[in-house]
Amino acid sequence: MKKQAIVLAAVLLLSGCSTMEMGNQGAKTVATGSAGGATAANVNSQLERCSEPFGTLAVNEDHTANWYSWLGRYGIQSTVPVLRLLAQQSNCFVVVERGAGFRSLTRERQLQAAGELRKNSNFGKGQMVAADYTVTPTLIFHDNDTGGIGGALGGLFGTVGAMIGSSLQTKDSEALLTLVDNRSGVQVAAAEGSARSMDIGGLMGMFEASTGIGGGLSAYEKTPEGKVIVASMTDAFNNLVRAVRNYRPQKATGPHGMGTGGRLKVN
Repeated sequence: MKKQAIVLAAVLLLSGCSTMEMGNQGAKTVATGSAGGATAANVNSQLERCSEPFGTLAVNEDHTANWYSWLGRYGIQSTVPVLRLLAQQSNCFVVVERGAGFRSLTRERQLQAAGELRKNSNFGKGQMVAADYTVTPTLIFHDNDTGGIGGALGGLFGTVGAMIGSSLQTKDSEALLTLVDNRSGVQVAAAEGSARSMDIGGLMGMFEASTGIGGGLSAYEKTPEGKVIVASMTDAFNNLVRAVRNYRPQKATGPHGMGTGGRLKVN
C-alpha cells in the first residue's frame, strides 16, 4: 500500500504541473538542429556528413501510397521536411524545391509575366537549378504487443507487474529510401532504416481507469510514433549516404550502352 501511495502522489504531482520549455530535449526527434547553406548547427552527432555534395536533390513523396494516409493519425503531415533537413545538414546534397513550395516559385513567375512585379524583380527564365537526383521514401509501421513482458513482470511483481507488462507495446518503424538519377531514370542507390520505441501509454491509462486522476496526463498516453518514424528515416538516410559514398556505376548490359538490350534473352 505504501508503494501505491507513493506512485499515486507522483501522478498527482505531475498532473498539477503545467510548464512550457523551448528546445526541450524530450520533445525533440533524432532529426534536430538547423541548416543554412553548407553550415549546420545542433546536428545529431550520428548523422552522416559529406565534405562536399554529390549533386542536387529533390524529395518526392507519394501522397497516394497506403502508408501516407495514416501519418496524420500521429500528427505527421509529411516526411519531406525531415528528409530535406537531413540532406542539407549532411552536406551530401543540395536540396531544390519540388514540393508544395514549388507553387510559390511558379506564382512569382506568373506575376512577373503579368507585369505585376516591380522593375528589376528578375524572375525571368533560366534561373532555376535542376534536380540531379530524386529521393523517394516509403514507410512501414508496426504496433507490436509485447505481452511476454507482462509474464516476466508478473513473475517478479505478481498481478500488478503483469498488468503493467500487458500495457507495454513496442513501436517498430522501417523506412526505405530510393535514389534515382533524374536524367537517366536509373536507380543509383537504395537503403533501409529502422527504429524501435516502447509505449507506456497503457500504463497511464490504467491509472486513469483505476483512480480517475489520469485526465491531466493525457499527453503522456500518446505514444511516440512520430519520433520512431523520424529515427527510422534518419537511419535509412545514413545508410543511403554510406551507399553513395562507396558508389560504383553498374556496367552497361546492351551492345550500345545501358538500355539497348539485356543479357536475359527471350526466345
